[in-house]
Parts: sequence; structure tokens; C-alpha cells
Amino acid sequence: MITALSVAKAYAAAQKGIGGTGPDAAGAAAGGADFGAMVRGVVDNAIGASKSAEQQIVAHAQGKAQLIDVATAVSAAETSLETVMAVRDQVISAYQEIMRMPI
Repeated sequence: MITALSVAKAYAAAQKGIGGTGPDAAGAAAGGADFGAMVRGVVDNAIGASKSAEQQIVAHAQGKAQLIDVATAVSAAETSLETVMAVRDQVISAYQEIMRMPI
């Protein structure tokens, strides 16, 4: 199950992945990367993990990779996808909450 704590940890890990050092580093006004760039980076990382897993599967089928390498790559791809889905769910939830606010 995905919790708010796991989403916060994933966000922190994504910040480190794009060169940020904390929540303030993501602000466009502070000169850092904007939210869109952070999301693009996380999605690109998830895509890269999926491609790596696919390559490991093909290599294993050809007898060039160990099963543990395949399992590790698939697990990393699954974790990346779960992180992207958790962030997506939180963004949609925040948007719906904003839309319910009276003007």
C-alpha cells in the first residue's frame, strides 16, 4: 500500500536525482528546476528502468544474464512505476481538492 510517507520519500529521492537538495531547490523562483522538470525527470527515470528490465529479460533469454539481475531490474522498474503512480494520484487528489474550494 502506498502511504503519504512513501510518497514524500519518493519525492525526496526524485529531488536528489535531478540535482536538488530539498523542497526549496525545486522552486522556479529560487533558480532551481520547476515542478514540470521534476516530473519529467521522474517519468524518464521510470521509463529508463523499464527499458533496463526489458534488456535484462532479453539478455537472460539469450543466456547472457543471471536471473538475479533480471529480478533486480524488474523490481527497480516496478518501484519506479509505483512511485510515478503515487505522485500522479496525489497530484490528482490535490487538483480535485482545489476545484472543490469556494471562490
